[in-house]
This record gives sequence, structure tokens and C-alpha cells, in this order.
Amino acid sequence: MKPIILGVFAAFFFAFTFILNRAMDLSGGSWIWSASLRYIFMLPFLFVLVLARKNLMPLLKELKNHPWAWFIWSFIGFVLFYAPICFSAAYAPGWLVAATWQLTIISGSILAPLFSETIVTRQGIIKVKGKIPIKGLGMSFVILLGIIFMQVDQAKHLSIPKLLLGIVPIIIASFAYPLGNRKMMDVCGGRLDTYQRVLGMTIASFPFWLVLAIFGLISVGPPTVSQISQSGLVAISSGVIATILFFQATDLVRGNMQRLAAVEATQSMEVLFALAGELIFLKAAAPTLLSWWGIVLVMVGMILHSFFSHRQDHIKDRKQCLQNGR
Repeated sequence: MKPIILGVFAAFFFAFTFILNRAMDLSGGSWIWSASLRYIFMLPFLFVLVLARKNLMPLLKELKNHPWAWFIWSFIGFVLFYAPICFSAAYAPGWLVAATWQLTIISGSILAPLFSETIVTRQGIIKVKGKIPIKGLGMSFVILLGIIFMQVDQAKHLSIPKLLLGIVPIIIASFAYPLGNRKMMDVCGGRLDTYQRVLGMTIASFPFWLVLAIFGLISVGPPTVSQISQSGLVAISSGVIATILFFQATDLVRGNMQRLAAVEATQSMEVLFALAGELIFLKAAAPTLLSWWGIVLVMVGMILHSFFSHRQDHIKDRKQCLQNGR
């Protein structure tokens, strides 16, 4: 239950990304600065945090031992995740970006065969190829159906080009984030804690953010004071707090694809939090009756997803105990 609770709290702080990115776009800010400033601000916060915990040297050693793995998977997990999200905010309202982002629920489950699950047998601990959690994936589709219900009325008012520019980048991000996160967990092998891993991925992806910032300075000019302050809020709430909470949740279920899918499913709550934020701060239109039905489906889908994941884990644990003669 603890990983699920952490996942929900992470979703709350992640929702600030969609609200503030949309607010920055409406005020004339460029998506280039929205993306790059977040990670530029994140670096000193995380550096001080890891240094205070006296865990900096082990991280630097890991970065030195596996530089290319850190660079590749951090690029996928951070760059191909956040740059497309910021880009989409320029072409679609925050609710649509948040809703489309929930494809990561399905994307994370589909990626399961690319990873190994840890199983305890009489012969010891072995790893087997992960399988797509069919029942959990079914619950994910319930969540996705609820999201579609919430957005169907608003989506039909958007032009096709804006719809595509708002959706396609998020589809890319929905696969990149869980892929980069899981691969980095494999690379770290439990040797680093969540804070170290987030800092390591920020350091490894930092060259790209600097290049993007330089490009932004040349192409659109310097960011406004308002965009700098809002990007700082995104960096703290989403980049530091939410990312650490989410990575802690995934660390707790590392090696178990079903529980991992359940944790990733909690991110559907971002839609509810983003919707509330837009209603309060951006004066967005209130949800229709169909949208409220969608909210109910999201909540029911999350509960069923968690229930079936834990039920299947219990059955699997009992089978392993019987096989091991315990």
C-alpha cells in the first residue's frame, strides 16, 4: 500500500507541471525555457540534498563506472520525457496534455518483456523475462477510458494539427519515462538510493539542457522573470519532490512488474489534480457530466488495478512457498 500512496502524492506534485507549463505558454513563454530551466534549477537542489546525506561519492563512482549507460538512459528518461511535454503545452491545453500523458500507464505495462523479474526458488534467486500483466493492463484500459470520457467534449473542438502536435510528443514521452526509469534501476542494481539516482540522471542529462538553453537564448531571447519563477516552482514540486516520491515508490517494487504497473497507474491522478488546478488558477471550463463519469472510472480503475496486482502477487508468493517446501 505504501508504494501506491507515494505514487498518488507524486501525481499531485507532478500535476503542477501541466498547470504551470500551460500558464507559462498562455503568458507568452517559450517551451524551450520551460523545459531547460526546470533541470537547471533541479541540479543545485538535488546536489545539496545528496551532499547533506553524505552520498555524493558513491554516485560519482557509479557515474564514472557506467558513463554511457547513465547518459543514454537519462536522455531517454528525462530529456525524451520532459521536452515533449513542454512542447505539447504550446499546442494543447493542460488538461489534454495531462490526459494524454496517462498513456504511460499502458506504455509501462507493454514494456514489461524488456525487463527481468526476480523470483525466489529452491535453487536460489533467479531472474525471468517479465510478462505483460494482462489483468493489470485491463484495469489500465478502464483508467484510460475514464480519461477519454473526461476529455472527449473538449478534444472535438481542437484542430487536427494542434491535436497531433499536442498528442504525438506525449506518446513518445509516455514510453520514454518508464523505460529510462526502469533501465536506470537495472544499471544502479540497488547500489544507489532514490536521491542519488535522480541527481545522477540530472547530471547525465545536463549537457542537453545547457544546449537547449543556449538555443533558446539565440532563437527566442532570455526568459521572463515570471517564467523563471514558475520554472523554479516546477523544478521543486515536480522535478524534485514528485520525482523522488515516484522513484521511491518504484524502488519499493523493483523486480515485480505487476506492482510496478500498479504504481505507474497512480499517475492517472495527475488528470484530476491538473483539472482542479486549471479550474482554480486558470479559470478553465467546469467538467461536463460525461467528464464526471470519466473521473469515477479513473478512480474505480485505480482501485481495481491495485486490487488485482496485489491479489496476483499473493497467489504468486503462495505458489513459490509451495514450490520451495515452506
